[in-house]
Amino acid sequence: MLIGPFVNGCAVLAGGIVGAFFGGKIPERLRIALPLTFGLSSMGLGIALIVKIHSLPVVILSLIVGAAIGELVYLERRIGTMGNVAKGIANRFSADDGKLDPAVFTEKFVAILVLFCASGTGIIGAMTEGMTHDANILFVKSIMDIFTAAIFATVLGYAVALIAVPQLVIQLCIASAAVLIMPHTTPEMMGDFTAAGGFIMLATGFRIAGIKSFPVGNLLPALVLVLPISHFWTLFIH
Repeated sequence: MLIGPFVNGCAVLAGGIVGAFFGGKIPERLRIALPLTFGLSSMGLGIALIVKIHSLPVVILSLIVGAAIGELVYLERRIGTMGNVAKGIANRFSADDGKLDPAVFTEKFVAILVLFCASGTGIIGAMTEGMTHDANILFVKSIMDIFTAAIFATVLGYAVALIAVPQLVIQLCIASAAVLIMPHTTPEMMGDFTAAGGFIMLATGFRIAGIKSFPVGNLLPALVLVLPISHFWTLFIH
């Protein structure tokens, strides 16, 4: 039985609710400082994942093609629309103070949606539990996510808590599919997959910290492309 995805989902749900409820009581300096730390942590985690790379050309090609596909289908815009729907649902149960500009809300929501749902840690953790029944990676992610969700909820409100739903669905699908996918992967393919997730985590960190607004949502197709590209690259070139 899968445990990690449910624990992780509960962590985001609890953090989002607590952060939104106590948002006005948390000092402003804390709400500003902690996202910078989260951004730094995301960048550090991204670097730690990137060093596991097997083939740099494979990962770069995956990111470029993935970004092109994401741009062509307006993936980030669609994720932003999902965020606004979540905000509308959340506002039915709480008053919307209207202080946050819609564009700013979308900017921040897309970044944390990717951070929670498409991080290398979450994907690898779900795959690991699916194959080995070891949920420790997702447990560690849950500890980080409950605090991250709480802080971002002080700004974005109860919509953050609703991220627990797509996160749970994604992790359950990945964990279930891992049993079918993992036997067909090689250490080289997994290294490139991990590195691609690391690059996305690095870009997410820059965005959360307010350094550079990378369109991280449009990079997500790279995670789908990197495994087959890595396979054929190794088969025909190396």
